[in-house]
Amino acid sequence: MLGLLRCVALESTAQLKALSASPWQRCLSKAIDHSRVPVLRDEDLEESFVRGSGPGGQAVAKTNNKVVLTHKPTGIVVQCHTTRSLFENRREARKMLIGKLDQLYNGDQSVEAQLQRIEAKKQTETARRKQKLQAKKKAWKEREFGDESDKSS
Repeated sequence: MLGLLRCVALESTAQLKALSASPWQRCLSKAIDHSRVPVLRDEDLEESFVRGSGPGGQAVAKTNNKVVLTHKPTGIVVQCHTTRSLFENRREARKMLIGKLDQLYNGDQSVEAQLQRIEAKKQTETARRKQKLQAKKKAWKEREFGDESDKSS
Protein backbone atom coordinates (compact mmCIF):
# COMPACT_ATOMS: atom_id res chain seq x y z
CA MET A 1 0.00 0.00 0.00
CA LEU A 2 2.79 2.43 0.90
CA GLY A 3 4.60 1.67 -2.38
CA LEU A 4 1.44 2.52 -4.30
CA LEU A 5 1.09 5.82 -2.46
CA ARG A 6 4.75 6.63 -3.08
CA CYS A 7 4.36 6.05 -6.83
CA VAL A 8 1.24 8.20 -7.01
CA ALA A 9 2.88 11.01 -5.03
CA LEU A 10 6.01 10.97 -7.19
CA GLU A 11 3.97 10.88 -10.39
CA SER A 12 1.93 13.90 -9.32
CA THR A 13 5.14 15.71 -8.34
CA ALA A 14 6.55 15.26 -11.83
CA GLN A 15 3.29 16.52 -13.31
CA LEU A 16 3.31 19.56 -11.02
CA LYS A 17 6.90 20.38 -11.97
CA ALA A 18 6.08 20.14 -15.66
CA LEU A 19 3.06 22.40 -15.29
CA SER A 20 4.64 24.97 -12.99
CA ALA A 21 7.95 25.31 -14.85
CA SER A 22 8.11 28.59 -16.71
CA PRO A 23 9.88 28.83 -20.08
CA TRP A 24 12.81 30.56 -18.33
CA GLN A 25 13.18 27.68 -15.85
CA ARG A 26 13.05 25.13 -18.67
CA CYS A 27 15.76 27.03 -20.56
CA LEU A 28 17.87 27.33 -17.42
CA SER A 29 17.56 23.64 -16.61
CA LYS A 30 19.20 22.79 -19.94
CA ALA A 31 22.32 24.70 -18.89
CA ILE A 32 22.60 22.86 -15.58
CA ASP A 33 24.26 19.45 -15.39
CA HIS A 34 22.00 17.13 -13.40
CA SER A 35 23.98 14.00 -14.23
CA ARG A 36 25.94 14.02 -10.96
CA VAL A 37 22.96 14.43 -8.62
CA PRO A 38 22.93 11.51 -6.17
CA VAL A 39 20.02 9.08 -6.17
CA LEU A 40 18.37 8.22 -2.86
CA ARG A 41 17.91 4.55 -2.09
CA ASP A 42 15.26 3.55 0.44
CA GLU A 43 17.65 1.20 2.26
CA ASP A 44 20.01 4.16 2.95
CA LEU A 45 17.26 6.24 4.57
CA GLU A 46 15.76 6.19 8.02
CA GLU A 47 12.50 8.05 8.06
CA SER A 48 10.53 8.99 11.15
CA PHE A 49 7.48 11.12 11.72
CA VAL A 50 7.18 13.26 14.83
CA ARG A 51 4.70 15.80 16.06
CA GLY A 52 5.14 19.24 14.63
CA SER A 53 4.75 22.57 16.32
CA GLY A 54 3.76 26.08 15.41
CA PRO A 55 0.65 27.49 13.77
CA GLY A 56 -1.97 25.15 12.38
CA GLY A 57 -4.01 24.23 15.41
CA GLN A 58 -5.18 20.69 16.00
CA ALA A 59 -4.07 19.57 12.54
CA VAL A 60 -0.48 20.19 13.62
CA ALA A 61 -0.58 19.55 17.34
CA LYS A 62 -2.15 16.06 17.25
CA THR A 63 -0.68 14.60 14.08
CA ASN A 64 2.79 13.29 13.33
CA ASN A 65 3.41 15.30 10.20
CA LYS A 66 6.98 16.50 10.76
CA VAL A 67 9.41 14.37 8.78
CA VAL A 68 12.89 13.55 10.11
CA LEU A 69 14.97 11.93 7.39
CA THR A 70 18.40 10.45 8.15
CA HIS A 71 20.88 9.33 5.50
CA LYS A 72 22.61 6.37 7.14
CA PRO A 73 25.91 6.35 5.17
CA THR A 74 26.70 10.03 5.80
CA GLY A 75 24.69 10.71 8.96
CA ILE A 76 23.01 13.78 7.46
CA VAL A 77 19.70 14.56 9.17
CA VAL A 78 16.98 16.67 7.52
CA GLN A 79 13.82 17.86 9.24
CA CYS A 80 10.86 19.20 7.31
CA HIS A 81 7.68 20.71 8.67
CA THR A 82 6.80 23.30 6.03
CA THR A 83 3.19 22.19 5.51
CA ARG A 84 0.50 20.32 7.40
CA SER A 85 0.54 17.53 4.84
CA LEU A 86 2.70 14.51 5.63
CA PHE A 87 3.19 13.60 1.97
CA GLU A 88 4.29 17.11 0.99
CA ASN A 89 6.70 17.18 3.93
CA ARG A 90 8.15 13.80 2.87
CA ARG A 91 8.67 15.04 -0.66
CA GLU A 92 10.22 18.30 0.54
CA ALA A 93 12.52 16.49 3.00
CA ARG A 94 13.78 14.22 0.21
CA LYS A 95 14.48 17.25 -1.99
CA MET A 96 16.39 18.89 0.86
CA LEU A 97 18.40 15.72 1.49
CA ILE A 98 19.26 15.34 -2.20
CA GLY A 99 20.43 18.96 -2.23
CA LYS A 100 22.65 18.43 0.81
CA LEU A 101 24.10 15.19 -0.57
CA ASP A 102 24.73 16.86 -3.92
CA GLN A 103 26.58 19.68 -2.17
CA LEU A 104 28.58 17.20 -0.10
CA TYR A 105 29.57 14.89 -2.96
CA ASN A 106 29.91 17.34 -5.84
CA GLY A 107 30.91 20.65 -4.23
CA ASP A 108 31.45 23.17 -7.05
CA GLN A 109 29.65 20.98 -9.56
CA SER A 110 26.46 20.67 -7.48
CA VAL A 111 23.22 21.99 -8.91
CA GLU A 112 23.06 24.73 -6.26
CA ALA A 113 26.59 25.92 -7.07
CA GLN A 114 25.77 25.92 -10.78
CA LEU A 115 22.64 28.01 -10.10
CA GLN A 116 24.68 30.46 -8.03
CA ARG A 117 27.25 30.83 -10.83
CA ILE A 118 24.49 31.46 -13.37
CA GLU A 119 22.89 34.04 -11.06
CA ALA A 120 26.23 35.79 -10.50
CA LYS A 121 26.87 35.89 -14.23
CA LYS A 122 23.41 37.32 -14.79
CA GLN A 123 23.97 40.02 -12.16
CA THR A 124 27.34 41.07 -13.64
CA GLU A 125 25.76 41.23 -17.10
CA THR A 126 22.93 43.38 -15.73
CA ALA A 127 25.43 45.71 -14.04
CA ARG A 128 27.47 45.96 -17.25
CA ARG A 129 24.37 46.86 -19.26
CA LYS A 130 23.35 49.44 -16.68
CA GLN A 131 26.78 51.10 -16.79
CA LYS A 132 26.72 51.11 -20.58
CA LEU A 133 23.29 52.78 -20.59
CA GLN A 134 24.45 55.39 -18.06
CA ALA A 135 27.50 56.16 -20.20
CA LYS A 136 25.26 56.62 -23.25
CA LYS A 137 22.95 58.93 -21.30
CA LYS A 138 25.88 60.98 -20.07
CA ALA A 139 27.30 61.28 -23.59
CA TRP A 140 23.87 62.31 -24.90
CA LYS A 141 23.48 64.98 -22.19
CA GLU A 142 26.91 66.37 -22.92
CA ARG A 143 26.18 66.40 -26.64
CA GLU A 144 22.72 67.99 -26.28
CA PHE A 145 23.18 70.37 -23.38
CA GLY A 146 26.91 70.94 -23.60
CA ASP A 147 26.49 72.74 -26.95
CA GLU A 148 23.84 75.12 -25.55
CA SER A 149 26.08 76.26 -22.71
CA ASP A 150 28.88 76.98 -25.23
CA LYS A 151 26.56 79.03 -27.50
CA SER A 152 25.20 81.20 -24.67
CA SER A 153 28.70 82.18 -23.45
